[in-house]
Amino acid sequence: MSRSLKRHALVLLLGGSLITANLARADAMLSTDMDETDLSPSWDAMMGDVIIARPFLLAMTATGLVAFVITLPFSALGGNIKEAADNLVGKPAEETFLRCLGCTESQDNWRKQRQAKEAKRGIDTTTNNY
Repeated sequence: MSRSLKRHALVLLLGGSLITANLARADAMLSTDMDETDLSPSWDAMMGDVIIARPFLLAMTATGLVAFVITLPFSALGGNIKEAADNLVGKPAEETFLRCLGCTESQDNWRKQRQAKEAKRGIDTTTNNY
């Protein structure tokens, strides 16, 4: 590998690590200081999600899929194909495609719990803005 390519790969790896660490820290801070009256994501959270998080998560899903296919024979021998699929492909895909736009994990969990409670009571939640 050429020196320039190594340098670019290192910059991407370090940048991705910093972004991931900051997103995890921000999520942890938000989960301790949540305002239960309004958990809807802000405009800047949505834009950050669209521009940074979703493309990164999509790349992680694709990388996880490749890793799953490569390690499939070993997973089959070990008897943990389902766990490997869930962790390498399922969780990143769920975060990429099913999490609400701009929501942190705690906001998304709150939204899902609220929808489940309202569905139990028979309230239509498709028109609510969260």
